[in-house]
Amino acid sequence: MNAPVLPPAVSPVAARGPAVAFERVSLLLGRTQILAGIDLSIEAGTVHAIVGPNGGGKSSLVRCLLGQAPHGGTVRIDWPGAPGRIGYVPQALEFDRGLPMTVMDFLSALVTQRPAFLPPKAPVRAAILAALAEVGMEGKAGRRMGALSGGERQRVMLAQGLMPAPDLLVLDEPMAALDEAGALIFETLVGALAARGTTVVWIEHDLAAVRRLADRVTGLSRGVLFDGVPEAELTPERVLALFSHRAGGAA
Repeated sequence: MNAPVLPPAVSPVAARGPAVAFERVSLLLGRTQILAGIDLSIEAGTVHAIVGPNGGGKSSLVRCLLGQAPHGGTVRIDWPGAPGRIGYVPQALEFDRGLPMTVMDFLSALVTQRPAFLPPKAPVRAAILAALAEVGMEGKAGRRMGALSGGERQRVMLAQGLMPAPDLLVLDEPMAALDEAGALIFETLVGALAARGTTVVWIEHDLAAVRRLADRVTGLSRGVLFDGVPEAELTPERVLALFSHRAGGAA
């Protein structure tokens, strides 16, 4: 009898992104303890969600990762080779909506050193249009930023996080202002990033989206309350305990 022919093994995606380690990370604002002794490991090339109550320290942890907040302990980014690119999408975009600035002007000013009133060079313009296409905004490049809806502005911020293509992408509640169409685009984008081996650190309040998209989830409220695969960790009992926990700090 002939031996059965087995399908070829599927090789895992090679991680382009780094592993991230938080070692005893603490953060004080005045006399308020925002983060207390955080030990957390994020695997290279994975989508790692961080969930928790408002005031639990999620955004503060991101600021420590990005070097924007003085903290105790160590944050280590372990690249698989030479240091790569880091992208960041903040929670909200604050700007003067009366400014006569188009989406193209806005993104060009973020990714180049040229003044906003000068048109971007052809390669930059092409990169901006490609990033806008990834978030379903390719037809809005000439639209004034102040005329966009909240969801459209959030898509623009997603686009800027993709230029240049990041190896580590940090997302601070990117779905907060998105409508249903925008949420679907975001989910497709996260899948594409995972397929590229990008490391994604994702603060999110939509637990259903976390269950669908994240490889791992951490419950954070001043300290780490749980950490593991979403199916095991996001039980009703643990979610209730997490969101009932007194954070004692600011987000």
